Amino acid sequence: MAKTESLSEVHQSVDTSKRKGWRRILSFIGPAYLISVGYMDPGNWATDLAGGSKFGYQLIWVLLMSNLIALLLQSLSARLGIVRGLDLAQASKHAYPRWANIPLFGLAQTAIIACDLAEIIGMAIGLQLLFGLPLIWGISITIFDTILLLFLLNKGMRAMEGFIVSMVFIVGLSFLVEMFIVEPSLKEIAKGFEPSILGGDALYIAIGIIGATVMPHNLYLHSSLVQTRKIERTNKGIKEALKFNLIDTTVALNLAFFVNAAILILAAAAFYKNGLHEVAEIQDAHKLLSNIFGNVAPTLFAIALIAAGQSSTVTGTLAGQIIMEGHINLRIQPWLRRLITRLLAIIPAFFTILHYGDDALGGLLVLSQVVLSLQLGFAIIPLIHFTSDKKLMKDFAIKLWVKILAWGSALAIITLNVKLVIEEISGWTKGSNNWWIYVILIPAIILIVLLLLYVFFHPIINKRDKERQMVPHGDALDIGVIERISYQKIGIAVDFSLNDRNTIRHALIQGGKNAHYYLIHVVETAAARYHGDIVMDHETQSDAENLEKYRLNLADLGYDSTAFIGFGSTAKAIADISNKNNFELLVMGAHGHKGLKDLIFGTTVDSVRHKIKIPVLIIR
Repeated sequence: MAKTESLSEVHQSVDTSKRKGWRRILSFIGPAYLISVGYMDPGNWATDLAGGSKFGYQLIWVLLMSNLIALLLQSLSARLGIVRGLDLAQASKHAYPRWANIPLFGLAQTAIIACDLAEIIGMAIGLQLLFGLPLIWGISITIFDTILLLFLLNKGMRAMEGFIVSMVFIVGLSFLVEMFIVEPSLKEIAKGFEPSILGGDALYIAIGIIGATVMPHNLYLHSSLVQTRKIERTNKGIKEALKFNLIDTTVALNLAFFVNAAILILAAAAFYKNGLHEVAEIQDAHKLLSNIFGNVAPTLFAIALIAAGQSSTVTGTLAGQIIMEGHINLRIQPWLRRLITRLLAIIPAFFTILHYGDDALGGLLVLSQVVLSLQLGFAIIPLIHFTSDKKLMKDFAIKLWVKILAWGSALAIITLNVKLVIEEISGWTKGSNNWWIYVILIPAIILIVLLLLYVFFHPIINKRDKERQMVPHGDALDIGVIERISYQKIGIAVDFSLNDRNTIRHALIQGGKNAHYYLIHVVETAAARYHGDIVMDHETQSDAENLEKYRLNLADLGYDSTAFIGFGSTAKAIADISNKNNFELLVMGAHGHKGLKDLIFGTTVDSVRHKIKIPVLIIR
């Protein structure tokens, strides 16, 4: 049976019902701390440092606004997951047609790559500060952190949350302590909370701060992670879960705000106040810690930077899995999707270093956060629609004042993004050789705007999909009359191991003496892969003799059979023989290896079943 729950490996893996009192409250704590990691990653550090060093305390209000919007939207995301038992991507799949879900998946995946880009750069800078490693080598090493993710996933949800919280603690402590030591001007900090009109570089960095704070993939992730808690599916149980998750979200995101505010204030005090108004690079940030930690500042900063990057990498991978399975119903191995995302993020980092040099990475880091902000509308608008719908959310639909705040937040973010895009394009059009703006960029922007309008209006106009949305996985079918299936042509894949006897016996049970059996063995030697059926090495001859023994043995028992030898790729050869001879059933033995062996040897059964259209019986 296909697993259709969000993050099915850890779905409802934390039971909250067995705990009482404060232990019960603690059982709900965790998902928001995984989310808060995204609010304290190297991308946040870069935008906070840029804002503080260039504009002093002026952008603190943007940080506060971003955090309040994040708190509102993350609580809506948690509400969707708890009440409907769907993550945001799954809800989008049910609400929008497939053609719309494909670009929505593409945009969400772009946001994850942009986020991953920030983790790569942060990790590389951390390794450079620790070991003096060139940035390009540090970026290359980040490919291998896939192993850490596999380890954490195998240890379960609580172990992963513990790892993340410990990483966040390392990051936060350094900056909070330093802020108290520096003693910045409280009067000037208070003035920074006063909103001001933004334009030019201030607008660009402000949108980077919003993108670094209200991360689109965190909305997908939170709606899934809350489902790791097994709750009572009654009004009382759902209300309790909503209350405890709101506490979890409020505490975690406020801690993240204090850390980000500390970084911005430190940058303002250390750089802006001393007349260093150029945008500070993240490499310079370790200087902020030298007041308290002296010569060990770069080391502590580097460890915190690597910790932040690693923890964000784990949550980014989980979000990628949710988005892929939810929007386009595609499930692949976590290590493989992690590797694909990482490679897609490494390419722009490599290109930037090779073409523009190491110094350009800071600008790329801020740009990655602006890309995150530009994608936000495509996650926020569906989320508000879904949580506002009284038919789908019943008693737990959001109240009118929450709806007004949510739409106001969405409008503010989209307006700022539109203003930024117009300003940036206006600047680019003044340069020479700008044909690509009119041929590629502007048509792409028009298509994206049309998609955004469709995402907004579709749930309002199209009410017919409501019934479909209320059933997450479709309706159960009427099974009808059961008739006996009589197979006439049955394929049996053999490998001359101890499993063969069991595999053949199960095949004979399916067809009896009326069926014809096709014994298949594939020669996988290097010579067989290269020369195919003209090879006559010792292994091929030996295998042919063994297969003939099976055929004669079956004949003695009264069963008709034909022997087939395949060559080269096992899965392809078995599928080719099955398709060419029009088998009605294929019986295969499972190797029984797991984990690392599957990565090394591959899974023949999985490969074969994707290449043929007949039933496959797998025998252990």
